[in-house]
Amino acid sequence: MKKNQTLKTSEVQKTIWQLHLRISDRFPNSSLVQAAKQLHGIAKETDKIISWISSPNYLLRIGIYSLIIIVALVLGLSVSQMNFAVRNITFIDFIQVSESALNEMVFIVAGMIFLVTLENRRKRKRVISSINNLRSIAHYVDALQLTKDPDACIQISKPTRNSPHRDLNAYDLGRYLDYCSELLSLISKLGFLYVQSFEDPIANEASNDLESLTTGLSGKIWQKIMILRSKES
Repeated sequence: MKKNQTLKTSEVQKTIWQLHLRISDRFPNSSLVQAAKQLHGIAKETDKIISWISSPNYLLRIGIYSLIIIVALVLGLSVSQMNFAVRNITFIDFIQVSESALNEMVFIVAGMIFLVTLENRRKRKRVISSINNLRSIAHYVDALQLTKDPDACIQISKPTRNSPHRDLNAYDLGRYLDYCSELLSLISKLGFLYVQSFEDPIANEASNDLESLTTGLSGKIWQKIMILRSKES
């Protein structure tokens, strides 16, 4: 039987660092270098976050289950000491007691559900926070490529006085855009690592949203790359 293939954090870290070096070699003074460096810094912290998410918090679990047991014992003791006089209870009294008991049970069950799901919600919050950091970097990478216009390289654009300065030739611009696309892909991979072993619908939805975002941004970049390639051929 084949083992399930899993994405390894160490491999993603190596790929990000290698991309950082490649960008540094070709565009040493660009903001894209800093974006790659920041992404590598986040990748180095990923192991700790994933380990924290994957490890059961036994101390928290013991505290929660102990509190639930205590509440159940107190509730059972209270019920056992109640002195019911069925013959003296009217129908209206029965309705009022039933409604009050039902409200109390709903409150107790809701409290137990809140306690039991506390650990999972803490982990979910950590995942979503980490994914939001990756989403910020993705938008930053997109902002860096916005002014990289392929029309300027193929000399069909007419810059104005307020147009951004463009000094990249067609080849360098193609490499720059390709690096942006690679960064976006690696951002998506890091987002997946957080939920690879964490079965939580909301956390998985956040990871999928990040993947959709990076795929969409990368698609815009590849439109520019295809324009460059079509003019070179």
